[in-house]
Amino acid sequence: MSDIKVTIIDRDNVEHTIDAPTDMAMNLMEVVRSYELAPEGTIGVCGGMAMCASCQCYVLSDTELPEMQDEEEAMLAEAFYVEDNSRLGCQIPILPEMEGLKVKLAPES
Repeated sequence: MSDIKVTIIDRDNVEHTIDAPTDMAMNLMEVVRSYELAPEGTIGVCGGMAMCASCQCYVLSDTELPEMQDEEEAMLAEAFYVEDNSRLGCQIPILPEMEGLKVKLAPES
């Protein structure tokens, strides 16, 4: 099993440094759900299809992420609390090169 350290600041401003598996094809939203860092039903509402923005987060580290695709960009254009560093957690796959990723969950809209 190959894990990386990821830091997630939840909606109560509590910082969690967790082990995220790189060998399970998970995305950041799924990791947040599996560690129960957001109340049930408040994150990943659309199931990770980039259609709801409930998993919006702010990327705080300089970690290189996959390029934003059109669906994610369109969803963020309609979302609340969007910042320049906003991304959808469901569109960020957990990869070995993301060691040290740090994000803050956006407020629930």
